[in-house]
Amino acid sequence: MAKSERELRARDAKRDLGKELLQSVREMKTGRRRRSHKVKVSPIVAARLKSELSQAQFARLLGVSVRTLQDWEQGRREPSGAAKTLILIAAHRP
Repeated sequence: MAKSERELRARDAKRDLGKELLQSVREMKTGRRRRSHKVKVSPIVAARLKSELSQAQFARLLGVSVRTLQDWEQGRREPSGAAKTLILIAAHRP
């Protein structure tokens, strides 16, 4: 249940923000509060990166426009069967 404005002010009045910030800095320095973020990369992006080509070069290799390649990489469109095959080949044999 959401707290009222009055309850939030009462809670915040009891907090020592300076102490909380110092504690957070100490935890970061010791690595206890380390966060890791993993970005899921599409198979198309992975194939392009593995081949060490720019978007323009990879699009030219596949015979599509850069815009089409960007749409595939961002998940807005799916490549056709032939394009999928070419991407798989590029992934296995960069």
